[in-house]
Amino acid sequence: MRWTEGWSGRQAGRVPQNTLRRSWFALRDARTVTTTPAPAEVQRFHAGLPDYAPTPLVGLPELARELGVGRVFVKDESGRLGLPAFKALGASWAVHRVLSAREPGAEVRLVTATDGNHGRALARMARLFGQRAHVFVPRGVHPAAVAAIADEGATVTEVAGDYDDAVRRADAAAAEPGSVLVQDMGWPGYEEIPGWIVEGYSTLFTEIEAQLAGVGVDAPDLVAVPVGVGSLAQAAVTHYRAQPGGPALLSVEPEAAACVLESLREQRPVTVTTGVTTMAGLNCGTPSSLAWPFLRDGLDAAVAVSDEDSARAARDLARLGVSSGPCGAASLAGLRAVLADPDSRSALGVGPTATVVLLSTEGVRANPHGENQV
Repeated sequence: MRWTEGWSGRQAGRVPQNTLRRSWFALRDARTVTTTPAPAEVQRFHAGLPDYAPTPLVGLPELARELGVGRVFVKDESGRLGLPAFKALGASWAVHRVLSAREPGAEVRLVTATDGNHGRALARMARLFGQRAHVFVPRGVHPAAVAAIADEGATVTEVAGDYDDAVRRADAAAAEPGSVLVQDMGWPGYEEIPGWIVEGYSTLFTEIEAQLAGVGVDAPDLVAVPVGVGSLAQAAVTHYRAQPGGPALLSVEPEAAACVLESLREQRPVTVTTGVTTMAGLNCGTPSSLAWPFLRDGLDAAVAVSDEDSARAARDLARLGVSSGPCGAASLAGLRAVLADPDSRSALGVGPTATVVLLSTEGVRANPHGENQV
């Protein structure tokens, strides 16, 4: 089944973004859900890749004091496998699985749509594994991000429409002989490869577990996850709900593209009309069909944040030594919004001794003139 308006528009239901009633929504009973963890071989595969090393988990006591919690750690994904974002984890594992199912030496054109980081990661992995990549990019992606994808050797097609339009174009192109769609979202009929991408993200959480143990922390009390279509949040739910209990999980989106927040509010997957946001990698109007059941049942809460709050968070993280772009800094912006309110703080069970982990999913992006865009 190819990408159709059935998931993005009619079956999911299209909701104008300005109908969002507020920027916070909490769920009940998320920590009673149980999941099956990703295969252990995923991390073993990543450990064998060139440039692999666990990314830093940085303790920031200044933020802990500000937020009124015991400890704050930031998972800094600004240098993952030689790229400035976590996406290489999913792209590498998915490409490995795709190629493993084909005859040795077979040439494959790997096709995807992207808001930036996934496309660059897929292009890098295509080059690493001796394959070609074709990447479709929607409007609003910074020219420096487009150039970075092309610099990896990929064919880049810029699309006049939004992210969903770019996905449709990529899906159509992948129907050509010798091509495979490697997309980091799923829809009915297309979920196997997105599932491999989600499995790839599990390495990030396995690293966090080991790093916290190294400083005497058994488990976090709250994990904040930036969300676009929800694949990383699905990986978080899969990892942390594999055992009873576990931390509270908070998803964070741009106010201009809060499709998961609105879907949770409606208790059905919906498509929102997206706006313009500096959080380009989160500017997605439709949740992944593969991720949706995990988000619906396993997230504790969702929040939407403004570009201004994300920019402030990025500046503060930079001052504390963490390189974080607008998407990565969204997790801090969301946490600030939630913990500033006593009711939402109570709903998440965050007390003065809590350990909080923020996922900073990308580093600072440079524009063509060498200045940082946050």
